[in-house]
Amino acid sequence: MTQESDLALANLPVAVAGATGEQGGAAARALLRRGRPVRALTRSPGSPAADALRALGADVVCADFDDRATLDAALAGAGTLFAMSTPFGTDLDAEIRQGTALLDAAAAAGVRHIVFTSAANADRATGVPHFDSKHRIERHLAESGVPWTVIGPAVFMDNYTTEWTLQSLRNGVLALPMPADSPLPLIATADIGAFAAFILDHPSEFAGRRIDIAGQLVTPRRIAAAIATASKREITYQEVPLAVIEESSADLASMFRYFQETGLEVDVEALQRSYPQVDWHTIDSWAADQTWDLAPQP
Repeated sequence: MTQESDLALANLPVAVAGATGEQGGAAARALLRRGRPVRALTRSPGSPAADALRALGADVVCADFDDRATLDAALAGAGTLFAMSTPFGTDLDAEIRQGTALLDAAAAAGVRHIVFTSAANADRATGVPHFDSKHRIERHLAESGVPWTVIGPAVFMDNYTTEWTLQSLRNGVLALPMPADSPLPLIATADIGAFAAFILDHPSEFAGRRIDIAGQLVTPRRIAAAIATASKREITYQEVPLAVIEESSADLASMFRYFQETGLEVDVEALQRSYPQVDWHTIDSWAADQTWDLAPQP
């Protein structure tokens, strides 16, 4: 692929999988801001999130990863694809099945570049189940015959606005299964979308590359301080024993064990030197952008 072919692709629709979710939605919005034609793939084309994308100019189409006919229709005529997968809400086998089905449909449709969002360090035999499932999909992508790029996001800053975390924040506590001063690479989902959009504007530059991404290395204690400043609430940090996480999810316990024992590795400084075009969020700038309703619930 050449820069001339990049320009030819710019006028073709970018298909965005999971467009009504966090990562896909961020990618779709970033692409629309760049003036790219976006075809938003979702199982819920009548949802408020789908309506919001339509209002921004996206073409919203129904696509079910377990229904090949809908994938074929959704990908017809698309030039490039933002692909993603998740086991949450399904299971690991379903994630692999659905992810490979999406890639197979894209190859059959003649899509000319695929950006797949995986997980940081998923290619390092981590033993973390939902990292390993994504690496299975990465390997399938590499064998698909379609030019590809894999991005591996680190820990999502946006996890700290989920209801599970908000429950403890309302009590003035950020609770994680990590030592208070152990650095974690973090990334805002908006930055995942922005970086994916940048790649999809320059596919020839990124073909065949796998890039782990994060916006900042931050300790849990520092995360609590940033949320406290942004929310104007007193927030303290509390380490949760891994055994507590194990009771609810062996997968997540395995991930945090990897974080503690091996460490999630992303060269943040090199990444940001190489791609200053992305307005990488820090934990402070991300937290300041959020609407924090931390009033105790009745």
